[in-house]
Amino acid sequence: MAQEVKTVASTQKTPSFGRVEAIPLAHRRMSNWDLFATWIGANANNGTWYIGGVIAACGFVTASTTLVIVGLISYALLAVASYMGYCTGVPAMALTRASFGLRGSLIPSAINVIQFIGWAAVNTFIAATSISYIFGELFGWPLYGKPGGTFGLIVGILIMSVLHLLSISLGARSVQLIERGGIVLVVIFVLWESVVVFRTVSFHEILAWQAPTSLQMSSGMAADTLAAFNLAWVTAASDFSRFTAKKSAATTASFLGANVGLFWFAFIGLFATIGTAVSLNHFDPNNSDPSTVAAKLGLGVIALLVIVLTSTTANAVNLMSAGSALTNMTHRLSLNVSLWLVTIAATLVTFIPVYLASFLDVFETFLDGIGMFLGPEIAVFLVDYFFLKRKDYRLGEFTKIRGAYWYAHGVNWVAVASWVLGVVAYWGLKQVPVIATTVGATFLAMAITAVIYWAGMRLTQKQSIHA
Repeated sequence: MAQEVKTVASTQKTPSFGRVEAIPLAHRRMSNWDLFATWIGANANNGTWYIGGVIAACGFVTASTTLVIVGLISYALLAVASYMGYCTGVPAMALTRASFGLRGSLIPSAINVIQFIGWAAVNTFIAATSISYIFGELFGWPLYGKPGGTFGLIVGILIMSVLHLLSISLGARSVQLIERGGIVLVVIFVLWESVVVFRTVSFHEILAWQAPTSLQMSSGMAADTLAAFNLAWVTAASDFSRFTAKKSAATTASFLGANVGLFWFAFIGLFATIGTAVSLNHFDPNNSDPSTVAAKLGLGVIALLVIVLTSTTANAVNLMSAGSALTNMTHRLSLNVSLWLVTIAATLVTFIPVYLASFLDVFETFLDGIGMFLGPEIAVFLVDYFFLKRKDYRLGEFTKIRGAYWYAHGVNWVAVASWVLGVVAYWGLKQVPVIATTVGATFLAMAITAVIYWAGMRLTQKQSIHA
């Protein structure tokens, strides 16, 4: 439990595999409010707004129902994963050493580095679009999407990258400070946006609106889209809960904060996108990003500046999680160096939709990949901690070669095989129309993975005993 946490040093006499630092209980400073604000800030951002705009293609009733159900399920899993960090004081990807093996943990770590760099790029692109609109308002520069508008977007990407480097320069403390300050402006912006939307169109018009048949989205596709978006945070939960000494902060505050941020911004994205479609009598899911919607609703430069701020708050969490995962992979890099590297990488990735494809196409491809790989990974490490190891991880073994979590040459092949089968199950379920169009494949694939891993580990343990 948390009271027994101590720092795991790499000075053991036995061969060591990197270093894992556990935060002692006495050194933890994050309060209930800090965790609540962190997870609100993680979701009260451009990407969440954009998700709300994308699922608007389902129609308001289906989109909102799916949003609430998937959010509650996903962030219940986040609270559970966050509890692991509270109990151990260990970062999320380091914890996967117990389930995947010391070397095997490189697989989920690599997935986390890629996905959080991707999310940082998504938020950066949307914020850069806002900056291009600001330049258009102030200096008359061509808007992004118009001839010559790419220049303003590129300048915006570079500006956001500098802001991100500043935000991560103080490490975990910077996240805390950014979230505390940014949350106030986020609340004001959401209320302002709500008033503007409902002055433009009535709730009845929003409720009755349906996307053109060729652009409609099924509830199953919306569920998988939302699950991929939400589950990304589950794999980073321990990176922040390890800094709190309060169980309620790790579980209840995190669950509530993540859902409040999700519902606020996804619903405002949903309302704003449908409201814009009704008022303009035209719906284009490519224009669901907050910058475009805010400009079409005439919200002005201040709203666009708040969008830039929310990108910075969200990316403080994204980049911290990517940097933590990279540190678990390399061992020799400090967290600060890892943060700089992932921030630079995110800047480069942000240019992909500028030159190769539409932002919506890149975004949907990215989400589909996340859902396929993350769900099974989460199922493995949650089942391992709560059901197989019964919340009893031996932290002193997290760095020992040929220790308790070394398995076969550093890899738990049962975990890896279960994860691979889970990915295959996700892909297979997506080919079944009745599943793909109704409940989606994500949570079913997770359940299948959980059963396979639990059964595989129990069978392996029995064989070891008899041997």
